[in-house]
Amino acid sequence: MRALANWSGAVAGLMMILVGALIPSAIIIPELSYPPKIISLPSTWQVPALLLSALICGPRAGVLSAVAYLTIGLFYFPVFHNGGSLEYLVRPEFGYLAGFIPAAWLTGRLANQLGMNNFLSLTLSALAGLLILQFCGILNLIIGSSLGRWSESLPELIASYSLAPLPAQLVLCPGVGVMSLAMRRLLLFE
Repeated sequence: MRALANWSGAVAGLMMILVGALIPSAIIIPELSYPPKIISLPSTWQVPALLLSALICGPRAGVLSAVAYLTIGLFYFPVFHNGGSLEYLVRPEFGYLAGFIPAAWLTGRLANQLGMNNFLSLTLSALAGLLILQFCGILNLIIGSSLGRWSESLPELIASYSLAPLPAQLVLCPGVGVMSLAMRRLLLFE
């Protein structure tokens, strides 16, 4: 039964990541007048979907969905931001994609501890996963830059690949916390 739960969670997580990559993110600001103000963010729901799947389905299913996503992108379909293929292994953004795996594991692991079924704990778990993802991406940039793999300087790479998307991803973490709390209550998690 546990294997079925892991595999079904992994498939659901994979679908969330794939669909999340297609959905642009935005913040809705309620106003007295209709319609509410919508502020577009320079990000999609891909990373939040990964974190959400790990918070809901746990570390095993989160890691399985991340591995499946990477496998599909590297060997089968162009599901990454700029396509896909084995060429991505030498691109600056690959460290962030590889960071999906430890980010999913840590996020799911934190969420499975006792007393984690509240908004603050789930949001902090998502933030921890996001920080691991950023760490893996920056580590790849440092290694690749020191080997002269890319023409841009390390500060330019960090500004483009880490600092530019980070504020939008940080803003989405509380949304991930709210959605995961609602889904965990719906699924009767303790």
